[in-house]
Amino acid sequence: MLDRLCWSDHFESFLASKYSTTKRFGLEGCEVLIPGMEELIDTSADLGVENIVMGMAHRGRLNVLANVVRKPFEHIFCEFHGSGAASDESNDWSGSGDVKYHLGMSHTRPTASGKPVTISLVANPSHLEAVNPVVEGKTRAKQHYSGDKDRSRSMPIIIHGDAAFSGQGVVFETMGLSDLHDYTTGGTIHIVTNNQIGFTTDPRSSRSTPYCTDVAKAIQAPIFHVNGDDVEAVGYVMRLAAKWRQRFKRDVVIDIVCYRKHGHNEIDNPMFTQPQMYTAIKQQKSTFKKYSEKLIAEQTMSAADVSGLSSSVFKELGDMLESSRTYQPKKSDWLASNWKGMLPMNIQARDLLTGVDVRTLVSLGKALTTLPADFKPHKKVGDIYVQRAKMIESGKVLDWAMAEQLAWASLLVEGNHVRISGQDVERGTFSHRHAVVHEQTNWPAKYVPLQNLAPTQAAFNAVNSSLSEFGVLGFELGYALENPASLIMWEAQFGDFVNTAQAMIDQFICSGEQKWLRQSGIVMMLPHGYEGQGPEHSSARLERFLQLSDDDEDVYPEVIGRQMQAQAANWSIVNVTTPANYFHVLRRQVVREFRKPLVVMSPKSLLRHRLVKSDLEEFDDGTRFHRYLPDTTEGLVAPEKVRKLVLCSGKVYYDILAERTKLGIDDVAIGRLEQLSPFPHDHLREEAAKYPNADIVWCQEEPKNAGAWSYARPRIITAMAAHRIVAPSYAGRKPAAATATGHAKVHAEQQAGLIAEALG
Repeated sequence: MLDRLCWSDHFESFLASKYSTTKRFGLEGCEVLIPGMEELIDTSADLGVENIVMGMAHRGRLNVLANVVRKPFEHIFCEFHGSGAASDESNDWSGSGDVKYHLGMSHTRPTASGKPVTISLVANPSHLEAVNPVVEGKTRAKQHYSGDKDRSRSMPIIIHGDAAFSGQGVVFETMGLSDLHDYTTGGTIHIVTNNQIGFTTDPRSSRSTPYCTDVAKAIQAPIFHVNGDDVEAVGYVMRLAAKWRQRFKRDVVIDIVCYRKHGHNEIDNPMFTQPQMYTAIKQQKSTFKKYSEKLIAEQTMSAADVSGLSSSVFKELGDMLESSRTYQPKKSDWLASNWKGMLPMNIQARDLLTGVDVRTLVSLGKALTTLPADFKPHKKVGDIYVQRAKMIESGKVLDWAMAEQLAWASLLVEGNHVRISGQDVERGTFSHRHAVVHEQTNWPAKYVPLQNLAPTQAAFNAVNSSLSEFGVLGFELGYALENPASLIMWEAQFGDFVNTAQAMIDQFICSGEQKWLRQSGIVMMLPHGYEGQGPEHSSARLERFLQLSDDDEDVYPEVIGRQMQAQAANWSIVNVTTPANYFHVLRRQVVREFRKPLVVMSPKSLLRHRLVKSDLEEFDDGTRFHRYLPDTTEGLVAPEKVRKLVLCSGKVYYDILAERTKLGIDDVAIGRLEQLSPFPHDHLREEAAKYPNADIVWCQEEPKNAGAWSYARPRIITAMAAHRIVAPSYAGRKPAAATATGHAKVHAEQQAGLIAEALG
């Protein structure tokens, strides 16, 4: 333990002497964390743990990376003196990178007994506790794919700061998942490095409870408070926590009461705000010095032993610093082994079709629409299943839910795990899905057709989540990061509920590949559309997602083409209007040779709309997802005589179409952008050539300062510039702070007005 404490202590003092003006969020004052974690990991490995997924704060991260995860010291020193980027092959894409105290790593290392353990430290942003549910989801996925049903072989460890543990709501959201049957990971070990201060905030101002760990009482987790200067006591509770977790498969919390020697970072002055506290801290002996003196007094070690150990560690650190000056980090292992088939941005993937042979779909459809003979569903659900069976039998008018089930079923029999999670997703908020059917007279019996397709199929899970967005979306993201042979979906109850998960979207999902070279195929389903339900249930805030898209509005991507455009983008955003296109976009997520997050502005009223149907032939071999759907209506005038091309996306298309039909207008064409980002420039260029005399109108339901208008307008101009200078006009609601009106009459008037403006 002294040896491990020595490495922890000397690593910090060595960095302080060599890089005195650089932030490192050092561990001084809690150096005991390193020997404590080594005890925890050694004990856990002896009890059967093979994989550890970790999330942690800034503080001590570099020390943990070096001394626990075993990231090469030379690599860390490289990052300090600015040569830490991996040597790149020509045309390689290396992303934006991130500061060194946000980076993650995965490494397999031996324990004291010689057993190997794989430790994965998850990359995280400065919104530190946001990583908690990601750790849990990644752990749960490891358990799923390895068949670890008793959850004894993969374990999560999360290291928290005291102020964040009590202050950040996502801590409680994540703990709330700890014993839910579709989310539990068999117990998390939480370690709090309790500095007894926030950035500059005293405990009395940072919480309303005696202890920063009191939030864990809600799940009845044992909480050990331990003195950070008592090395052997820390080691004892770490071993005890490891045994607790393996025995009871429940969370446990270790509160290391310590101090922070410097300010929030090494160039911050804590004397400004806590002069008495930091006067006392300056007088403290280091934990290494205290423990050395204790061992010498006990005659366990001699002063010469301690001095020799200290000199040896400093010499090794010095040697590794010298080596770092010529050290070339290996090309980053940017995807884990099970991601090896996925291609980075600079290697062009094949453009693959997503259709499935109709005979296969019919066979799957029969399995999907057949309930056990003695099973008694609710009458209305039974009727839905009868209707679905007729759809498969006729091959006609398949609805949204049927298309979704066929997409999932085809992926499952191809060996891809499918999981959808969120509030009420088993039935569907709008009572359309019914992926899980409940027996009406024999509770709690239920039947899941998607789990009964074929003996060799992959696992399907539809999971009703807790009433959480931030925590659950983070969990599903962590799950999606583990294995590309999967379709992992999170569905918001209403699209606007995603607001409370915005940190997860901003800091992980839209930018994770750029910052950390980690691909993800997570799908976010966000019900969106204006049906008079008021400002809280109309908009999923499409504009926010489009603003986070990283494509250039002034660049026509003709050089790289459609496929490389998709690979270069940070994600895809769609607002599809046909069941077939929905089927294809879900399959595209898994068929592709790369992974991107997918944002689906999913429908509400369109789920049962009489025109929102697709025939089975649209799902067949040789078919694909259509990013843009041109107007193919019969009876329109010749293209050169079309006076207006109305461009739109999503549900509003059907409103425009209905009014055009009602009025008998034949000189207005309607084009649908099924995919908004990456923008379908090539299709709009073709439309500009097809309708040379048409005015271009963008029509949307959302207010002018929301929706897709600000994103689409400059891209329409760029796309059509090869044929003519276009200034698209706007038809839609006026700018507004609220997303929609709460008055049904006003909604109807606004909707009629914007449709009339589009067609007029």
